[in-house]
Amino acid sequence: MSENSVNVNSPVLFGKANYMLMLAGVIVIALGMFLMAGGKSDNPAEFKPEEVYSTTRITIAPILIFIGLAIECFAIFKKTK
Repeated sequence: MSENSVNVNSPVLFGKANYMLMLAGVIVIALGMFLMAGGKSDNPAEFKPEEVYSTTRITIAPILIFIGLAIECFAIFKKTK
């Protein structure tokens, strides 16, 4: 056997359920990032604290990102059948 040959009998690392959970985790993380984005004012000299420090940006978006990361960790460690 040469060094470049591929072992055909190697086990599959992840199953379909793992990939579906990974996709769900990425979607939840992307949703959290989307909710955290924004807050730009049209006038740079004007500061609007109600936009920058909103509950969505300060609380909900980081919680969604952490939930997405937990889903990703679960998807990686879940055993395939």
